[in-house]
Amino acid sequence: MTRTTKELADFLGCALEGDGGVTISGVASPASAKAEDLIYADSPRRLQSAAASAAPCAVIGPGLSLPGKILIRAADPKAAFARVAAWLIPPSLIARGIHPTAIIAPSVRLGPRAAVGPYAVIEEDVKVGAGSEIGPFCFLGRGSRLGEGCRLFPRVTIYSGVSLGNRVILHSGAVIGSDGFGYVLENGKRLKFPQLGGVEVQDDVEIGANATIDRGSLDQTKIGVGTKLDNLVHVAHNVTIGENTVIAAQTGVSGSSTVGANVAIGGQVGIADHCEIEDGAILGAQAGIPTGKTIRKGQLVWGTPARPLAKFKEQFVWLARLPELAERIKKLEARILPKSG
Repeated sequence: MTRTTKELADFLGCALEGDGGVTISGVASPASAKAEDLIYADSPRRLQSAAASAAPCAVIGPGLSLPGKILIRAADPKAAFARVAAWLIPPSLIARGIHPTAIIAPSVRLGPRAAVGPYAVIEEDVKVGAGSEIGPFCFLGRGSRLGEGCRLFPRVTIYSGVSLGNRVILHSGAVIGSDGFGYVLENGKRLKFPQLGGVEVQDDVEIGANATIDRGSLDQTKIGVGTKLDNLVHVAHNVTIGENTVIAAQTGVSGSSTVGANVAIGGQVGIADHCEIEDGAILGAQAGIPTGKTIRKGQLVWGTPARPLAKFKEQFVWLARLPELAERIKKLEARILPKSG
């Protein structure tokens, strides 16, 4: 798609400074941009690379200057750039029409413009909303539900009883609705506890490659509107995650924990069972949250066990000094304590 710089500014509702007739057909970083690309600069440190770029137009923040470029002035240049990118470059098709190799049960209800790729399997009583795309080798279990405009990349697995809202994106290898890890010890043996609940994934959720979300044992596992899960994230049974939360790669959330809205969780965080992460909390990378712990609203924590960042920094400094302090203690002991023998 090709648009003029004026059309881009009008789309964003932003002021244009310079020629409104220059055509733009792509987006790029300043280093790789060509004469048809749009770039952005949201801080003074990006101005030098933006000035040297071949791109004719930049989305730029308040108070910044970029001589020789056409400017689209935005309060949040990065967000504006992302919106323009989605407008200029629509996502590529995952599937087109109904492929003849797809296996679709007679009771399946496909909405208008729904597409199913090669070798996908859709079991009985599945409902697929309008415009949803199901990639090659995907599996949709009995009675599952997909809203409108969903995008399932190749080899996604949806177990029976899973519900996806509208515009949900699932990347390759994601598994939604597998049994939770629940067992009861009886006479020295592990008995499987019922895993009969479901998974509810609400609108505008995106789930990364090879992420897994377990069904609830007797209730639902829920992922709130607009939440984004990175690759290799695991969400256990009966977990509830609120709206617009982001969780980075290799994080695990154990059973029956609750994560609030607008929470940010770094990579490789471990959240034990029955924890509560309140709205707006930030969990630094590799933080460990012990069983039953509550992280309060807006709190920033780090380390294992997780503690407020200021406390973590203070303790970490002393930990780094332990070899030095141990040597000082040895010298003091040598001077003060009587020698044996």
